[in-house]
Amino acid sequence: MKKKLLIVESPAKAKTIKKFLGKGYEVASSFGHVADLPEHELGIDIDKDFTPTYIVPSGKKKIVRQLKQLTDKADEVYLASDEDREGEAIAWHLKNLLKLDDKAKRIVFHEITDKAVKKALENPRDIDENLVNAQQARRLLDRLVGYRLSPVLWKKIKKGLSAGRVQSVALRLLAEKEKEIREFRPEVSFKVEGNFRKRDTNENFTAALERAFGEEKEVKEFLESLEGRKFVVTDVKRKKGRRNPAPPFTTSTLQQEAASKLGFSVSKTMQVAQHLYENGYITYMRTDSVHLADSAVEQARRYISERFGAEYARPTQYKTKSKNAQEAHEAIRPTNIFAEEPSLDKDALRLYRLIWQRTLASQMAPAVLDHTHVSIKPEGKDDIFKAKGEVLVFDGFLKVYKPEGAEETAKRLPALKKGEEVMPEKIVAKQKYTRPPARYNEAALVKKMEELGIGRPSTYAPTISLIQKRGYVEKKSIPGQKRPVKMFEWQPGRLKEKIVQETYGGEKRKLLPTDIGLVVNDFLTKNFRNIIDYGFTARVESQFDKIARGKYDWVKMLREFYKEFEPQVEKAVREAGREKGERLLGTDPETGKKVYAKIGPYGPMVQLGEGGTDEKPKYASLLPGMRINDITLDQALFLFRLPKKLGTHQGEDVYLGYGKYGPYVRYRNNFISIPPHADIFTFDLDDAVALITRKQDADKPVAVVEGLPVYVKSGKYGPYLKWGEMNVKIPAGTAPQSLTEEEIQELIARKREQDKKNTVVEWPDRGLAVRKGGWGRYYIYVDGKRSKILPKNISPENLTPETVEEILKGKKN
Repeated sequence: MKKKLLIVESPAKAKTIKKFLGKGYEVASSFGHVADLPEHELGIDIDKDFTPTYIVPSGKKKIVRQLKQLTDKADEVYLASDEDREGEAIAWHLKNLLKLDDKAKRIVFHEITDKAVKKALENPRDIDENLVNAQQARRLLDRLVGYRLSPVLWKKIKKGLSAGRVQSVALRLLAEKEKEIREFRPEVSFKVEGNFRKRDTNENFTAALERAFGEEKEVKEFLESLEGRKFVVTDVKRKKGRRNPAPPFTTSTLQQEAASKLGFSVSKTMQVAQHLYENGYITYMRTDSVHLADSAVEQARRYISERFGAEYARPTQYKTKSKNAQEAHEAIRPTNIFAEEPSLDKDALRLYRLIWQRTLASQMAPAVLDHTHVSIKPEGKDDIFKAKGEVLVFDGFLKVYKPEGAEETAKRLPALKKGEEVMPEKIVAKQKYTRPPARYNEAALVKKMEELGIGRPSTYAPTISLIQKRGYVEKKSIPGQKRPVKMFEWQPGRLKEKIVQETYGGEKRKLLPTDIGLVVNDFLTKNFRNIIDYGFTARVESQFDKIARGKYDWVKMLREFYKEFEPQVEKAVREAGREKGERLLGTDPETGKKVYAKIGPYGPMVQLGEGGTDEKPKYASLLPGMRINDITLDQALFLFRLPKKLGTHQGEDVYLGYGKYGPYVRYRNNFISIPPHADIFTFDLDDAVALITRKQDADKPVAVVEGLPVYVKSGKYGPYLKWGEMNVKIPAGTAPQSLTEEEIQELIARKREQDKKNTVVEWPDRGLAVRKGGWGRYYIYVDGKRSKILPKNISPENLTPETVEEILKGKKN
C-alpha cells in the first residue's frame, strides 16, 4: 500500500481530518506559513523585477525538518491548506521547500467533513499560480510600504513608529470621524408627541407631530392654541408588508452580528469561528460569498419543513453583490443543519447557534406584517399628528432569528376610523439635541472598510488588532454627561413647564485614535495622501483580485506602484517638517511662559517655556486618558507641580506624584497607587489618608500558620493567600475577609498536598523541586517559589540537581 501524507495548516484541523481517513494516511500540520520575507531587511530585489528572498523563520525550522522527513517516506503528498490566497501560498512554499515536484497534489475543501475531504482527495489539482502571485503581490507591496515609510515616521515624529498600507487607511477613517465629532455643533429643537385615548374603548396610543419647533415661544404658542379643540382622525391607511430574511453570513456580516448580539471583538469572532471550522462544525470562515451549496439548501428545506411546516420553507440562492468577491467560497454555514446544539464550550456554542440561526432563517419565508398609519388633526389647524402601528401576522423567519433591532411585534394601534374623535390625554414638547456622528466600534469599522473596498475577509481582524497593538487606536467606553432639557406638558386646561436631566454622549467599546495616532495620520495625510486614499486602496485590492484571476501581471503592478511611491518617500525625507501635533494651551500666569501640549520623544506631553533659549523648557507626561486636543491650561499647570505636598499624616509628609506606573501617594517611603477611577485633579489629603489606611490594613497578616504570617494579596486572577513563598488560591466567590484561621490552614494544607502530588523530583537540602503545572509543562521551584519552565527537550525524571542549577543559570536549554 502506498504511503500517503496530507499536510494542513493547523494541528486542530489535522486532528479532525485523521478521524475520516484510514490507516494508509498520515496527517501533519505546517502550523501556518513556513516561509516569509526576512524580519530585519527588505528582502526584495527591486532591480530584479521585485524578486523576493524567502526564508524559513527560526521558529519554523524544526517543523520544516519534520515535514521533510515525513515527505521523504511518503509516496504521495497532499497539500490541503485553505483555499484562499494565503493557503495557496502555503502550499506553494511547502512544495518548493520540501522539493516535492510531481509528488505533491493540491486539494481543497470548504468544510472539514468526511464527505468533503474524501471528495477532495478524489479531485486533486495543481497549485494555482495566479492565487500565489496575488498573495505575493500583497505581501511585497505591504513590505515596501512598511519598510520605506516607518523610518520616515521615526525621523519626523518619534522612534519606534511603523506604518502599513491598510492599517493607515483604517486609522484615517477613525481620525476623520474624530474630527467630525470635534467640529460638530448640536442643533436644538422641540419635538412634540401626543398621548391619545380612543373614546369608546379607552385604549391609549401615541402619535408624533410631523413638524418640530425651533423656539420656546413657538412651541408654547402651539400648545396653548390646542385648548378647546377637538382631535379628529383624518386618515387611516392599512397595508400588508413583508420583512425578508438576511442572506447567510459572510466574514464581514458575521463579525458585525457577533459584535452586536454576543459582544465579541472582531478577533475573538475569528478565533472562535476558526475553532468551529477546524473541528468540522462550519464551512470556511473567510469568505465574501453568500452562496450556499445546493445540498445545504435542500438540507435546510427538509429541516424547516419537518420542524415548522412546509409554509415556513422558502429555498433561496443569494447572489454576492461584491464585484471583486475573492475566491469562490460558500457563505459561512453549519456543515450539518440538523446539528442544532452540538457539544461545545460556551462561546463556541453561542457563535455556532448564531450561524445556525442565520443560515436557517435565510431559507425561510418572509415575515408578514400589518402596517397601520393614522393621521390625527386638531380641528381648525393644519398640523397633523401621525401614529404608526405594526402587527405580526406570520412570523416566518423570525421564528428562529431576530435581526438586530427587530422586535417580534411592534406597537399595536386600536381600531380607529376616519372622522372619529379621539381624546388628548397629554401632549408633550421636549427639547431635543441633534447627535454627533457615532464613533466606530470594531464591527462598524469592518462594515465601512467593506463598503469602501478596503481589505478583504482575511484582513479585517488583523488590521483592527494591529492599529490597537501599535498604540494608534484604543478601545474604550466614554461615560455620558448630564445636561438640562426643557419640557412643556399640555393637558386640557393646563400647561406645565419643567426641566429634566438627560445623559448624553456616552458610548461603549468604541475605537478612538490616540494622540500619536492622530499625529501619524496628519503626517501621512500631508505627505502620502495617495497611499492612504480610499479610492487608491480599493483600486489596489481590485488589482490583487485581477492577479488572482490571471488578468493582471503582479510584477507590472508593483513596478507601477513603486515608480510613484519611492519619489514621495524621498521628498518627505527631504522636505517634510517634524510633526508634533503641537497645541498652544496658553500662558503660565506665574512665569509668563507659554504652555504647549504635543508629542515628545516618549509620547504625549506638556511643555512649559520655548525651546532654544538659555533656560531649558520644563516637561511633564500626560496622564492616562488625557489627550492633546482636550487638555486644559489648568490641568497642564497642575502636572508641572507634581510631586505635590498634600499635607501631613501622623507627623509624616504626604505627597501626590506621577510615575512610571501612574499616579501615586508617597508616604513614609511607600508608594501607593491611586485607583484609575480617582480624579487626580481633585485628589486631596483626606483621599490620600483613606488610601494609606486601606493599604496599612491590607498589609496586616490575616493569620499566622506555623509561625509564618499569612497575607491576602491581589493578583491577575483575583485574591490569593501569601504564606512564605507559597501562593494559595482563594476559591472563587469567597470573600478573603470572611476566611477563618481554620479555613486558611485547610487551604494551605490542600495546596501542600497538591504540590506533593505534582512534584516529580525534589532535593530538599538544596531547596529545589520540579513540579508539573498547566498545559503539560514542568516548572523548577527554588525554596518553594516557581522560578523557571523546564525546557521541553529535558525529561524531568532523569534530572540531577546540578542540571537544574545549570538550567537556572541559563547554561543549559
